[in-house]
Amino acid sequence: SQIVFSICSIYGSNRESILCANLGFTYHLLLLHITLISVYPSMDTSQSMSGIEYIDSNNMIVVEGVSNSSNTESDSIRSDVNTFRPSNPEVSSHSAGSSGAVTNKRPRKLIPITPLAYVGFETHGGAYNRVFSTPNGNKFYKPDVPAEFEPPVGTAYASWEDVVTMYVAYAKKAGFMTKHGTHKYRPTTTSYRFMHCKRYGKTQLGDFSMANRKNKRSTRIKKTNCMACIRLKVLPGTSEYILYEWHELHNHPLIGQEFMDFSSDQRAITYTEQHLIHSLSMHNIGPVRAHKANCSLKGGHQFVRGKGVDYKNFYRDIRLFIRDRDAQLTVDTLVARTENLHNFYFDHKVINDEVRGLFWADDVSRCHYDEFGDVLAFDATYKTNKYKMIFVPFTGVDHHTKCVTFGAGLICDETIESYLWLLENFLKAHTKQPRLVLTDQDSSMRQAVLKVFHKSSHRLCMWHIVMKIPVKLKGSNVDNEQLKKGISNLVWDLQIEPDDFEQRWTALMEEYNLTDHEWLGQMYAIRGRWVPCYFKHLDMCCLMKTTSRCESTNAMFKVNTNKSNTLLQFLMCFDTAIDGQRHKQRELEFGMMTTTAVCVTPLRIERHASEIYTPALFRLVQKEIDRGFLHCSTSIPTVIGSVKLYNVVQYNQMLVPVCNFEVTFDIRDKTTLCSCNLFRRIGYLCRHIFAVFRLEQVHAIPDQYVPKRWRRDTLPRRVYDISNRYSVDNRVETRLRNEILDTVGLCTDRLRRNPIELSALCDQVKALKIKIFAEVPYDPDCHRTTAVISDLLHVPETGTATLIPPHSIRTKGCGNEKDDNTDDNSGKRFVGEREKAITRLKKGKVPRLCGKCKKYLTDHNARTCDKVHAQKAAAAAKARASKSSAAAHATATETFPADGLSSLTDDARTSLDVST
Repeated sequence: SQIVFSICSIYGSNRESILCANLGFTYHLLLLHITLISVYPSMDTSQSMSGIEYIDSNNMIVVEGVSNSSNTESDSIRSDVNTFRPSNPEVSSHSAGSSGAVTNKRPRKLIPITPLAYVGFETHGGAYNRVFSTPNGNKFYKPDVPAEFEPPVGTAYASWEDVVTMYVAYAKKAGFMTKHGTHKYRPTTTSYRFMHCKRYGKTQLGDFSMANRKNKRSTRIKKTNCMACIRLKVLPGTSEYILYEWHELHNHPLIGQEFMDFSSDQRAITYTEQHLIHSLSMHNIGPVRAHKANCSLKGGHQFVRGKGVDYKNFYRDIRLFIRDRDAQLTVDTLVARTENLHNFYFDHKVINDEVRGLFWADDVSRCHYDEFGDVLAFDATYKTNKYKMIFVPFTGVDHHTKCVTFGAGLICDETIESYLWLLENFLKAHTKQPRLVLTDQDSSMRQAVLKVFHKSSHRLCMWHIVMKIPVKLKGSNVDNEQLKKGISNLVWDLQIEPDDFEQRWTALMEEYNLTDHEWLGQMYAIRGRWVPCYFKHLDMCCLMKTTSRCESTNAMFKVNTNKSNTLLQFLMCFDTAIDGQRHKQRELEFGMMTTTAVCVTPLRIERHASEIYTPALFRLVQKEIDRGFLHCSTSIPTVIGSVKLYNVVQYNQMLVPVCNFEVTFDIRDKTTLCSCNLFRRIGYLCRHIFAVFRLEQVHAIPDQYVPKRWRRDTLPRRVYDISNRYSVDNRVETRLRNEILDTVGLCTDRLRRNPIELSALCDQVKALKIKIFAEVPYDPDCHRTTAVISDLLHVPETGTATLIPPHSIRTKGCGNEKDDNTDDNSGKRFVGEREKAITRLKKGKVPRLCGKCKKYLTDHNARTCDKVHAQKAAAAAKARASKSSAAAHATATETFPADGLSSLTDDARTSLDVST
C-alpha cells in the first residue's frame, strides 16, 4: 500500500498516472520477490526457478542457484556441515572438500536439517520405494534393495570394470540407470572417478518461440539433477579403486523390474550381438530383421540386449568405418589373398587413383574351369553396390549339372575396352579358351569375345530372342498363336539341318506375309549365332542354349547383396554366396559317396553307369538306357568290314513309331556313332546306341564315351578343403569360441527338462565367469567400436587410402540426364513393351488362357467363354440397333418438320412411329 501511495503521489491520479503506477508497482513487486527469496531461504525454492533442491550424503538440503546473503552466514553453514562428516579421516578429507556431492559454478547454500521425514512405501511403475520428504514437501526415494547388492563404503575393487559391474547390478535391482561421471586428476598420482544416476544433470531449455514451435523436435526432459552416485578414488601406485562415498537417495520415482530391459545399461550390445549383425548382413538380412530374429531365438524382447535402433546404429558404424577407405580396403584384401592363398589370381584397373575394374578367381574356381570350362556364359548385372559398378560373374556347369562360378569382375561401364580388360584377365587366370561362349545380344560383349576368345565359338542367348517375338510382331499377327508356335518349334528343333531350317523359315515368313519384317529379317541374317542347328557339330553345344544359368547365378548373388553395399561388404557377400554354392556341391558329393542308385532294368550296363557317373548324370543316362530297352527296336544290321550299320526305330509311350536313326558300331574297338548326335551335343550316349549295345552284348560303357567332366572323381580333393571357404573365420580363437558355445549348448540341451540341474549348471557358469573376470583384466581398447569392426572385417583399424571408389557411373539403359527445367521425361530408362505389359498385369488382373479362344484374357475362361461372347454379341447388336434408330429418327425429322407432324392424323402418326 505504501508503494502504491508513493507512486500515485509522484505520477498523479489521472488515468495515465494510474497506468504508470501499475507498471511501476509490478516492477517493484518483482524486486520485492527477489528480496524475500534472498532473506528467507527456507521458502519452497524447489517450486521456483531460483534454485534446485536435493539431499546430499550427509542429510543436507542443497539449494543451487541462490546467492548467499553474507559470507558470515555461508561460513556458519559450512561449519555446521562439518558436524555431519564421516569419522574416517582418509575419506572425510575428500568429502570435506566436496561440500555436498558435486562442484558447480553457480553459488549454492547448504542448510543443515534433522533426518528426513519418512513418509512410507510408494509403488511407481512396479517398483517399491521408501519415500522421504523434506520440510518443503519434496520427495526423495530410497530403493528397496537386498543388502548384498548395496555398494559398501570402504570396499576396494581391483579394476574399474568391477566397479561398473557392481553398480550396474545394484541399479538394476534398484530401478534406475547409470552413467559414467567425470575423471578428476590431481597433480599427484591419486585420481577420482564417479558413477551417477542417469538422470543426473540439468537440461538447458532454449527460449520458446511461436515462430519456430513447429520446427522444434518433440522430446521429453530426462534429467532431474538426481545426485544419487558413488565416488571412488584410485590408491596411489595401484589400479585399485576405493569406494569412499555413496548417495542412495533419488529425487525421482524409480522404475520396476519389468521395465528394466529398456534401460541404457541393458542396451549396450556385446560382441556376440555385433557379430550376429555383421554375419546376417552378409546374407542381406538388415539390422532390424537381425534384432527380430535374435528376439525369437532368445524367447522374447526382454531377453535381448539392445533395441532395433541400437542394431541399426552398429550397422551404420560399420559403413562409417569403411567410408573413404572402401576401395583401398577391398584391393588390399584381395592382394593379401594372392600372397597368402594358393593359386589365387587378382588384378585391378586404376585411372587417376580411381578403381575402374576388379577381377579375381581363386584356386577352386580355376580347378572348376579346368574341368568344366568347355562352355562359358557370362552376363552383367546391376544394383550390387553403392557405386553402381557392374558385376559380371562367369558361369559354367559342373559334373552335378549345377551352376559353378569360374571367376567374377566389377567394371564401371559396358564399353568394348572394359570387356576387353575383363576377358583378358579371365584368360590370364585360366590360360585356355572355352569351346563355346554364350552371351546376350550386347554388341560390346561380342566385340570383346571375338578379340580375346578367337578360338571359341560365340553364341547368342536363344531365350532373349524368342521372348522378343511377341513384342516385335504387329498387326494381325500379334495374337497369332500358330505363328508363334511355328517359329518356336522351328528354332528349337535340334534334328534339322541348316538347309532345312532356311527352307522352313522362308515358307513360314511367306505364309504370314512377314518377308519384309525388319526385325525378323535381322534375326534371320544372324541365324548362325543363335539357332541350334548351326552348332550341331560343336562338342557340348547343347549344354547351355540360353543364359538362364547366368540369370540364376546373378539371382543367387543378389540374394546376398543389395545396392547400398560398399565394395568391401559386397566382396564379403560374394564370398558368402560362393561358399553356399560350394557347400551345395560338397553336399552332393557326400550324397554320392554314401548312397547307391536303384536300377530299373536288368541290364548290367545300367549298374556300370551308376558306378562311374555322378547321380545327376546317371539319372539322365538311366532314362536313355530304359528308353532304349523298352521303346527302341533295331533292324538286321548291314555289315561293312568290321562296322555294323543298324537302323533303330524309336517309339513313343503308345508304342507308335516316331522316327528312325542310324547307328554304326565297330566291333573291333566298340566305337559307335548315332545320327541323333546326342553324345556330341551333351556328352552322354543316347537310347539308340544303348539299344545296339544290348544286341552286341556290351555290358560296360566304353571309356571313350565317359567324359571326365561327368565322372565321379573329376575334381581334386583340395577343392573341398576348409581353407577355401572365405566366409568362414578359420582363426584359432574363433574356432575355440564356437566350440565353447556349442559345448554349453549341448549341456543346456541335455538338461532342458531338469530345472534343478539347469540351476546348478547356471551357478557353475556364473562362478566360472567370476573367476575369469578376476583373472583376466578388462581391456577397454578391445571393446572400442572401431576395434570390434576391425576384427569382424579382418582389416586394419587405421590406415591411409591412396585409391578411391569410382563415381559418376551411368549404367546401360538408365536413360539420359533429366533436365529439371523442362517436363521432358527422357531421364527415365527405356522400358520395352514386354516390361510394360508385365507392369500392367501386376496392377490389374492376371490374364489366363481361354481354352476355346486360345487367347490370354481377363474377362472369361473356357467355361464362361460362350456366355461372355453371347453377352458381347447382344451388347453389340443393341448398340447397332440404337445407332440405326437414331439415324432413322433424324431422317424423319428432316422429312416431317415439327409443325408438319402436328397436322398429321392419328393413323398417319402411328404408321410413322411403326416404320421408324
